[in-house]
Amino acid sequence: MPSETPQPASLPPEARSFLFLQGPHGPFFGALGQLVKSAGARVHRVGFNKGDQMFWPDRASYVPYQGAPEDWPARFAELCDAHDVTDIVLYGDTRPIHAQAVEIARDRGLTVHVFEEGYLRPYWVTYERGGANGHSRLMEMSVPEMEEALARTALETPLPPAHWGDTRQHVIYGALYHWFVMFANRAYRAFRPHRALTVTQEFKLYLRRLLLMPLHIAERRIATARIRNGGFPYHLALLQLEHDSAFQEHSPFTAMEDFLEEVVRDFAKGAPRHHHLVMKAHPLEDGRAPIRRTLRRLAEKYEVGDRLHFVRGGKLAELLNEARTAVTVNSTAGQQVLWRGLPLKVFGKAVYDKAEFVSDQPLADFFAAPARPDGRAYKQYRRFLLETSQLPGGFYSRSGRRQLLRQVVDMMLAPDDPYAAFLQGTAAPRQHLRALA
Repeated sequence: MPSETPQPASLPPEARSFLFLQGPHGPFFGALGQLVKSAGARVHRVGFNKGDQMFWPDRASYVPYQGAPEDWPARFAELCDAHDVTDIVLYGDTRPIHAQAVEIARDRGLTVHVFEEGYLRPYWVTYERGGANGHSRLMEMSVPEMEEALARTALETPLPPAHWGDTRQHVIYGALYHWFVMFANRAYRAFRPHRALTVTQEFKLYLRRLLLMPLHIAERRIATARIRNGGFPYHLALLQLEHDSAFQEHSPFTAMEDFLEEVVRDFAKGAPRHHHLVMKAHPLEDGRAPIRRTLRRLAEKYEVGDRLHFVRGGKLAELLNEARTAVTVNSTAGQQVLWRGLPLKVFGKAVYDKAEFVSDQPLADFFAAPARPDGRAYKQYRRFLLETSQLPGGFYSRSGRRQLLRQVVDMMLAPDDPYAAFLQGTAAPRQHLRALA
């Protein structure tokens, strides 16, 4: 639990000291740090490998951590003392080095700024304080509470764009980051990645995905065309990356295989026999989880071979527009399901898991006779997100970063977090979805 020590967020920028930890692959954290510094605050960055170092442009403020993982908590506390840190900034709050830092920061009364991929994808970014996903303040907030705050605004909810915007840049920056870690990491010999695979394995997966992208696009288009032209009703399973923190830290599963088996088994048990099941892979799926092989085994085991389909990545809208229902662990893509008014079933902790619009039926019953969501309640919830933690822009493309930076620094320097500011009526006017240059 957070300490009772007052947070320093009400201090002027000149009295604040920001310590950046790991960020998204690419130049976003470097650009963000420069803008925070230009506001008058002191800024430092801790880097844990050569990839972190190469994407931080200011060498004078860069602090390499070259120690062992078990020594990190003590070193983090030393850095907080040495630089009089008031704020820490990080991307995702569950990787071990971040979780340890957040715990220490809370005990010291520091402000914790957390960035994540957008809860409202495809073209928003999440900015919160204290925690994200299953640790978000949204988990404790009710829809009626949000509706009360929304009564003070006349915002019209913008339609989401039907594209990711910067997936290609994401993959390229990821491959470049892992190249630096794999071939230029001599100074960081004690570095250990927060995922199970080695850096070399990660790099090979990024490279393989880049090389096979044309083949995967063709395969995806053929599979999607077969489904859309098949004339059968279908249910959609939205898959996630098995190694993603939302899947590992905020769900009952540790392996994608377990989720796949539960879905296929209950589909075979509950869905009408003329219905089909479409497994939609995450756009960044790189093959480390044997999804296709697992599905072949499950199709034979539960005798649904001619009714089970697999689609590798691609645009979700094409499949959602004609789906009957959707099921997921806790993917942010569930928001697109709810926006279309489709019944949704989730298994893990999700910020949108509210009784008003997410089904609590057993899965087999859900496939047999799904309960429809309260569309009005969801639209209110979505409006609340767009007024608080969801910012238009992105981490990876130049235009996305430019749009994001225009708003987020002011929010980081504000005394209240995005939710408190809106609930209290002190939030600044928001720039909502605009065309990207």
